[in-house]
Amino acid sequence: MKQILLALFVASIGTIGLAQKAAWRQASDTELASLLPARAPVIKEHIETEMRTASGIVDGRGRYIAGVVLITAGYSAEGKYSHFLVVQSPIKVGGVDLKPGEYVFGYTHSGDELNVHFNEAATGTLVGTTDAHLIPSIKGVTNLHIWPPATRAIIQIGRFGIPYELDEK
Repeated sequence: MKQILLALFVASIGTIGLAQKAAWRQASDTELASLLPARAPVIKEHIETEMRTASGIVDGRGRYIAGVVLITAGYSAEGKYSHFLVVQSPIKVGGVDLKPGEYVFGYTHSGDELNVHFNEAATGTLVGTTDAHLIPSIKGVTNLHIWPPATRAIIQIGRFGIPYELDEK
């Protein structure tokens, strides 16, 4: 009986450790600088990024979801894409499934929402579209902020947000 109780105790500690290991937190500036490129590969170009706008989250296994604003002036991507996104763990952003990979996204403003389109960075192929809605509770405007899921599971663009769900596979 003691052995069974001990085994159950050890198993429960292992499960708690695994849950803590997979917890997502805000990525540091240093982590983002080592992950995100200074010049993002977008189709046939390498577009400069604005690293001070970088934001992302990381889990206990070292998987990131991070993005940065593209400086598109003078590139063919101007007007089509505004942000570069690195996904290392499957995520559903407003109904759009993103597998691990590199993406670009842009948006058009329509009233109290943004119509956001996600494309594969390497090919420009459309992956999906979704809407970002005005978030009245957010007072600070930011180019990009990826919130950890424990705080609020949204990707913030300006005063707008897109909810996301992580696939913990």
